[in-house]
Amino acid sequence: MNFLGHLYFSGNNKELMHANLFGDFVRGSKNDHFPIIIQQGIKLHRNIDFYIDNHPKVRELKMDLMYDLPKVGPVAIDLFFDHLLARNWNHFHSEDYNDYLQDFYQHETQYRSHYPVSFMEFLFKLRSHKWMNHYPTKYGLMKSCEGVAKRISFQTNLPQAYLVFDQKERQIEEVFQEFMLDAQKEFLTQ
Repeated sequence: MNFLGHLYFSGNNKELMHANLFGDFVRGSKNDHFPIIIQQGIKLHRNIDFYIDNHPKVRELKMDLMYDLPKVGPVAIDLFFDHLLARNWNHFHSEDYNDYLQDFYQHETQYRSHYPVSFMEFLFKLRSHKWMNHYPTKYGLMKSCEGVAKRISFQTNLPQAYLVFDQKERQIEEVFQEFMLDAQKEFLTQ
């Protein structure tokens, strides 16, 4: 999952949300110099990534997307699932979607000094551009695909992934629903 999924599976713990997002910025296994909450966030991020990559239905979907989205099928699935989570938010969370995001955007982490400048700049852009506010719309999905494609070092058709979503929406949504049921048990009932 992309940004929204990682926030969602952090429960409502704002510090864990930040630390979970930070997981994309950390390489290697030597993280014991970070405060415990940041270590927990990094671990949760990696566990979520591992879980989605190895979920049987998601693996089948990846194989099905290989022709249309070679090399970037897993990335597209993350974006598709964030779009579906945002679009179906009221099925998964009791708080209004925009209120949830606003609460997250307004939270200032007490661990700011432990995060690198690159991560703090990312958070600033995430907040100021309100990227996730657009996730529920097809336009938001299209912009997400374009934005992530710019960060990939090789030529890809990820900017057109939203068209693949349109063609396979029913199948993708079925896999998403099954994944979410399993992932909620895995991450939200601990």
